[in-house]
Order: sequence, then C-alpha cells, then structure tokens
Amino acid sequence: MPEGQTQTIMAVDELQAIIQRCQILEEADFRGEDYNLFQVAGQKCLEDGYAAQLLEVIQNVKNKVIIKNMGWNLISPLVRCILAYKQEDEKRELCLKILDQLVQLCNPKELFLGLLEQIEQTSGEQVCQTIMLLLQPLQTVLLKLQNKKAYSVGLSLAMIMNQLTPLPVPYTKQQIQEDKLGLCQCCNAVVDFAKPFVNEVVKNMEKSSECNDTELKEELLKFCMKSLKYPLLTAQLEELEGIEEHPFRRFAAEIIDILLDMRELMPLVFLHHKSRRSLWENQEFEDIERKNSADSLACLSYLVFVQHFGINCFPMVFSSSYLLQCNMAHIEVLLKRTEESMLSKGLDLFESCLLRMEDNGLLHQYLEFREFINVSQDLVKVMTLCPIEHLRKKSLNILQLFIDKFEAEGKYTLFRCLLKTSNHAGVEGYVIKNIKDQIHLSLTKAHDNVWFTGHHLISLLDLVLLLPEGAETDLLQYSDRIMASLNLLRYLVIKDCESDNQTGVWTALAKIEENFLKPLHVGLNMSKAHYEAEIKNKKENRKVSRFVIVVLSAVSSLSGREKPAAIFWIKISLSSYTSLDVKRHTVLTQFVL
Repeated sequence: MPEGQTQTIMAVDELQAIIQRCQILEEADFRGEDYNLFQVAGQKCLEDGYAAQLLEVIQNVKNKVIIKNMGWNLISPLVRCILAYKQEDEKRELCLKILDQLVQLCNPKELFLGLLEQIEQTSGEQVCQTIMLLLQPLQTVLLKLQNKKAYSVGLSLAMIMNQLTPLPVPYTKQQIQEDKLGLCQCCNAVVDFAKPFVNEVVKNMEKSSECNDTELKEELLKFCMKSLKYPLLTAQLEELEGIEEHPFRRFAAEIIDILLDMRELMPLVFLHHKSRRSLWENQEFEDIERKNSADSLACLSYLVFVQHFGINCFPMVFSSSYLLQCNMAHIEVLLKRTEESMLSKGLDLFESCLLRMEDNGLLHQYLEFREFINVSQDLVKVMTLCPIEHLRKKSLNILQLFIDKFEAEGKYTLFRCLLKTSNHAGVEGYVIKNIKDQIHLSLTKAHDNVWFTGHHLISLLDLVLLLPEGAETDLLQYSDRIMASLNLLRYLVIKDCESDNQTGVWTALAKIEENFLKPLHVGLNMSKAHYEAEIKNKKENRKVSRFVIVVLSAVSSLSGREKPAAIFWIKISLSSYTSLDVKRHTVLTQFVL
C-alpha cells in the first residue's frame, strides 16, 4: 500500500479512535489533550482529501456533544482548504458542508471566537475571500448569541472593517469592473451581513419611542461612520457608463438607508455640532476620533447634497444659506486634503450648495463664521498649488460663484480678505478684475452702491494700488497683479468724470502716484538697467519674458510689434505717471493714447 494512502488511513483511524474514546466520556470530562488530538486528526483528514469521512463523523448524531465542544477547532484548517480549492472542485463543496454543520452544531460563543480569529489572521489578497466566506456563518452564530450580542456584533464589524481598510479602493472604471481584490463585492456583502441586526434595532424602536437597544444601535452607527470614511470617502461615486450597478453607489445607498432606518441621518447631517461625550482619556486618541468623525460626516454630506442619497426624506424647510452654513465645515475638511477623490468631493459639495442660492443673496455676516474665511483660503490653495489641472480650473470657477452669491458688502469684505491673504499675484489680479466689474455695475446702475464708490472704494484701492515691497518688488512675479491694477486705474479715470468723482479716485490721485506709480516707475527703471545689462552679455539664444518686453518697450518704442492691451497700458501709464496731478484732459490723453 502506498505510503501516502497509509498515512491518510491512519489519520481517519486516529479520528475514529478519538471519537470513540470521547463518546463514552461526559462533557465535563473532556481534557485539553482530547481537543488537541481531535484537531490534529481532523486537520489531517482535510489536508489529505478525506473531507467526506470527516463530514460523516460530524453528521453522526452520536458525536453531537463532541462536535459541539471541539468542532470549532477545525475552523482554521477548514478555511485554508476551502480557499485552496477551486470553485468547481467537489472537495470544496464538501468542506463548505462541513462548515455549515459546524455552524449548526458548535457552541456559538466558541465558534464566534474561532471565526473572528480567522478574519483577524487573514491578509493580502485573501482578505476579501476570507471575509465573504465567513460572513454568513458569522451572522448565523451572532443571531444565536444571547449575551453580549451588541458587543459581539460591534467587534465583528470593527474587525472586518479594520481588515478591509488597508486595501486600495478601486477608483477608475476599469479598476471597479475588474475588482481584483474583491473589495467592491465584499463591501456590499458586509452590508447584507449587518441587515438582520439593523432590523432588530428598528423593530425595538417601533415598540417604544425610546429605543431600549441603544448598545446595538451605537455599534451599527460606528460601522456606518467607518464605512463613510472607508471606502466611500476615497471611492469614485459618479455614475459610470457601462456599469449597470455601480458597487460603491449601491454600498453608499445601503449605508444611508441604515442611517434613515435608525433615525440617525438627520441628526448627523444637521446636529453634528452637538459633540458626543468623548470616551477617551488620552487626548491623542480623542483627536484621532474627532478627525475620523469629521471625515465621515464630510462624506455623508457629499452623499446627501451632491449624490442625493436620502435627499427625498429631508423636509423642504431649510434655506439655501443655512444648508451652505451647515456644510462649510465639511467643505473645509475636504479641501484641506490632497487626494483627488477627496478634493473633488469638496469642490462638488461647495458647488452644489452655491448653485442652490440666488446671486447677490448671501449676507456679509456669514463671513464672520470662521469656516467661510477658511474655505475661501483653502480654495485659493487648490487654485494655485493643486497639481491636477481640472481641479485647479474648477476651483477658480467656484471662487467666482462664491463671489457672485454675496451681496455688495459681502463681496467687498471677501475682496479685502483675499487681497490680504492669498499671497499670489494671479489670484490678486483676478480679485482686482472682480473689483473693477463691481465698480462698473455701481457706476452704471440707477442707484449708488456705497461699497464700490466713495471712501469705501478708496480704502479698498489702498490695498489694490500698492506694490507689496515698494520699488524693490519683483515686477515679474507680480506682473498679473500690476497689470490688473493699472487696467483698473485706467478704467477709473476714463469712466468717472472728474466733475462727478463718484468713485473718489480724483481726490486720491496724489496718493496713488506716491504709493503706486512712482515706486513702479523706479522699479521698472531698475529692471530696465538690469535686463539691458543681461541682454548685452547674452546676445545669442536669449529668451526674454513677457514682462521684460514690457520693460524694454517703455524705452525702445517697439510700436510695430503687437502686444497685449494690458502691456500697452503699462507702457503708456508709466511713461506719463508724472502727468496725473494735472488737469483731467491731460491725464485722459496720456491713458488713451
């Protein structure tokens, strides 16, 4: 007889021997040695392909007490064998039947620990396979538990989510379709696993207005919050062509439904500022929990207000400005992240809230809330620092949308804030263009706008018509701002008659000359001398920047070459800056030449 077959028969014989010995013992007389022998013999049978014999032993009614106490020891080798066999393998089906029998016969408490241990020990590519294999058995065991059910459910969900969290979330359409690690499928399986416990909480809530099963509800709420942070915060949740049922959209819908069923969706969306009592004595742990909660709530708001999950259950009583205020903290959380998936969610949420509002309807008092200022500054950082082009462009569009929603005083306040904090010439130039547009509206409307005329405007121009470092300012670095400022100044002296002086610019010309044009002229002369020297030293293969051309044009009279209008006005205005203190027609002549 072949050696392998002999060893297998010995393994089956050993199993039968330990079974026969234990059949005559009382349950209380089982020793540790008996457990070990049973585990070793059962493992050998599984590994050597004798699952059928093992199944017969387990199904034998005479062995019921033995299996009840010792069967859970077979979970580890059983899981290994199931994962090793191919789907169509008959031996795999036998192993699955053994697992089902163990779930029916074993002590629920012992089996629960055995199943949880297998989930904890799995890693790498087998994480999702192992979890999906054990979810149904684990659910059955948990439903049997009488004591500490809420704790056990919470422990199970926490263990599962902890194992899933290190896995990369499929983001592109191809990745979602391939689902190499099985994460998409696994996440939805976990939701199905949780449903009986959700139903239990809902049933208890229907019996009494005060739910007496708060522990189980709290554990399920923790699971929902973890799911919002992972995988939903990272996942691509837009509908994708060619994918009939987007797995993460389905998962998101299920999480929202759980929160709705437990009556927690509205409190989480609108009452998040009422912080829960912290369970941590360690400040570091408390900070981590607060950050995780902020991420989850931000994702929740995105799901509700952008993807519209659960939105039909919301009462139509909230004003658009209130919704914006509620979401600004979430928008701030998302815009501070650097990952594309989270940044895009923050921009989408901000845009969605703004599009609900009418132009010129947002009161300036909202800028007194810290989040409104922080978000505007974060938006500028995305515009200027984000390496992803389409997000930079979108952030610029949203900044304009944000500006448009404020009434005049709000726009005025926001402009001052952006000029003081952006530290970016391109952004400052963009803000100055917006200021010019508001001045134009003020001068052409039937009624005056006090915020963009008179002393308020002059105060704002003090921030605009200014070189940050005087004559030493890097003119190339600040070219966008300088050209926008000169264009604004040109517009003011052309559009506003000296006799009307609605803007007040005519009374401020001397100060503008002293603080802006004169230092700019000095700076240009310095740049002219510097670049003329460089050009002299590098006559071949030189590349002159657009602002150097502006400097040279001021002295070289390159009238035959086409240049942007803004550059032309710099040349004209700076060559004639000394004329700004004479009569109006002289100034206009110099600016319009």
